[in-house]
Amino acid sequence: MAISTRDGGKVAGKVAFITGAARGQGRSHAIRLAEEGADIIALDIAAQIDSVPYAMATEADLQETSHLVEKAGGRCLPIKADVRDIHALDDAVRAGVAEFGGIDIVIANAGILFFSAETETLEDSARKFADATDVMLTGVFNTLRVTQQPLIDRGTGGSVILISSTAGLRGMLDGTGGLSGYCASKHALVGLMRGYAKLLGKHKIRVNTIHPMGVASPMLVNPEFEAFAAEHADVVDVSPRLVPVNLLEVGDVSAAVLWLVSDEARYVTGISLPVDAGVTCA
Repeated sequence: MAISTRDGGKVAGKVAFITGAARGQGRSHAIRLAEEGADIIALDIAAQIDSVPYAMATEADLQETSHLVEKAGGRCLPIKADVRDIHALDDAVRAGVAEFGGIDIVIANAGILFFSAETETLEDSARKFADATDVMLTGVFNTLRVTQQPLIDRGTGGSVILISSTAGLRGMLDGTGGLSGYCASKHALVGLMRGYAKLLGKHKIRVNTIHPMGVASPMLVNPEFEAFAAEHADVVDVSPRLVPVNLLEVGDVSAAVLWLVSDEARYVTGISLPVDAGVTCA
């Protein structure tokens, strides 16, 4: 972990609302922003979605994120809530504003991944597509909807990041419902971002997307995905890469997050930022 620079941090005094914060990228973003002076509202479903093929985060994971944020010098409010439930999200935002006084940064990070090249029934295909889009498109809209006014009310501008994927720029599909929903959602985030960048720009609130390639997080580093990748290399292959790397570390994405939410990027809005070793331009 990097040495805390909270006193002169790049986001000192800011409050960040982060979804999918119990582990992986979300946890990494929370810790990195805490090191740079932010307090964190850390939200996660902390439960299993039946159609997801790997073990999802738990309440213990969410509490560990809170512990690590506090170890980094930040205050943390961990909240168990499902991004698919707009009223639960609204309650979480209200609790965060009551605790910390407002919200300056929003990182819509919650996501799930499906991988199965096996034949699906129509019902399975439809269910997985719906689960994917419910979490990664409807859930992102819900996050934007309930944080929009608190960001405006803060009166000092703000920054919103939607975590997309290289699949949201170049596509990734195996014909199954879950991966179709993933690809469609990650593309759709670009449209949401551009619209909200125009809507919120007059309030000095910036909105951007980040598009990582594969990241070494529990979404990919798990026995189920490793078994799938061994049998279906053609589906998971993202060659060619301009920089020879197989997986990013979560901190690589957090570094981009920190830059975009800081004043160093104060005039950067409406962009799709790849963090992908050149995958999308190769």
